[in-house]
Amino acid sequence: MLHPDALRLHFGDAVAGATTPLDAANRLCHACVTLLEVDGASISLMHEGSTRGTFGSSSPVSRRLDEFQFTYGEGPCLDAVRDGGPVLVADLDDPAEQRWPAFREAVLGAGVCAIFALPVAVAFAHVGALDLYNNRAGRLTDQALAGAVYAAELAALPLLDLMTAHVDWEGIAQGEDPWGQLTSLERVEVYQATGMIMAALDATPAEALARLRGLAYARGLTASEVAWAIVERRVSIVPDGSLEENL
Repeated sequence: MLHPDALRLHFGDAVAGATTPLDAANRLCHACVTLLEVDGASISLMHEGSTRGTFGSSSPVSRRLDEFQFTYGEGPCLDAVRDGGPVLVADLDDPAEQRWPAFREAVLGAGVCAIFALPVAVAFAHVGALDLYNNRAGRLTDQALAGAVYAAELAALPLLDLMTAHVDWEGIAQGEDPWGQLTSLERVEVYQATGMIMAALDATPAEALARLRGLAYARGLTASEVAWAIVERRVSIVPDGSLEENL
């Protein structure tokens, strides 16, 4: 493991050539894997207690872990943002670890044994989290944790660039929500599928989203995977709220 000063230098070099904020976030996640000796990394964008999208990842598995947190409404990134501090779990299979039962089961099923989440702050507000994982149990070394803290600080820069590049300042002056400008990161398919469930079952938005998450949990999928199946009409919603394959 490199000295903390060397880690800072290498992290800076990793994102220096990025062409877009999202490219910088992806580069940072890949650098975490290499420099911190972890198996995966992702950056989750949060708002009002829920994940709004995956802002950078090192692999499809990393992105899927973020999807699990959205699907089940629980997980270390949500806690890190809510509490404003790191959430470090060295062994998810430890019987004493009882947090996030649905998320924990799904993540262990994906072969992930340890997970570490650090809040990402922009202008003193925690708006996201850096999520690191390992396929083996074990704590982060002190040097790796120090590097992860710096990586979480660095993650704020491309996120801030993305937010300010898309913000409609006139709209904000009129009281509009600037987070609405980040639609490229939102799970559009989930909103589309939720609308279809509302129409099919005469449900409220909250009920429809709960149905979608329940279907995902029952099938061992993410909410986005079920949503795409509904939107693409590979499955239909039947009156009891279950899904029927369209063969």
